Amino acid sequence: MASSAMLFDKRPWERLNGLMNAIRDHSDIEAGLDALVRLDPRLGAVVEASGPVPLRLSRPGFEGLASIIVSQMVSRASAEAIWRRITAAGPVTAADYAALSPDVVATFGLSRAKAAALLNLSTAISEGRFDLDSIGKFETAEAIRRITALPGIGPWTAEVYLMFCSGHRDIFPAGDVALQAAVAHAFGLEARPLAKSLASMAEIWSPWRSVAARLFWAYYAAKMRRTVTPLV
Repeated sequence: MASSAMLFDKRPWERLNGLMNAIRDHSDIEAGLDALVRLDPRLGAVVEASGPVPLRLSRPGFEGLASIIVSQMVSRASAEAIWRRITAAGPVTAADYAALSPDVVATFGLSRAKAAALLNLSTAISEGRFDLDSIGKFETAEAIRRITALPGIGPWTAEVYLMFCSGHRDIFPAGDVALQAAVAHAFGLEARPLAKSLASMAEIWSPWRSVAARLFWAYYAAKMRRTVTPLV
């Protein structure tokens, strides 16, 4: 099982790109949890077992998306080590990253695929071919379509970015192994639901699926004694 050690700034930010009904602070988490229990009374026991549900917001932009790409499929320790090398090389902006020499990038410890994805992303932004700052203004499906049109960025990365950097309220990354495992454990299922099945199950939690995902990650940490990070 491969982990994704998200490198989030734990402080909420003030600018949310004009997105309506965005998750902005802990009051939104509390409102979402109350609504979820009304939508699906089974979640009352999950809320009780999970303890505090983290807000986990990070500032939108290149740095936020880059940290998500870095953290995929590696341990928390590995992701943090890579991220320290990246930040030590200079400001983590699209223009600065695109200007790094290949020799410097080679010292970061990135896989070939991640190095290519970060270079493509930073170049597209710095050359004006992709406007990440405005992506949060779009409805979720369109925002995911635009992000995943970039080379090397898949649906899970787009979903996590929109949840934690743009504050989208109604996303449930059903391909995340931790969410699959947590839902199976909480509901006494014999096996982890596959992504398509879990996505269908999660429909009942709309329009608060992003809070439901946070809840099940918290449940995963509390009940299954695993680090509270998304898994793929």
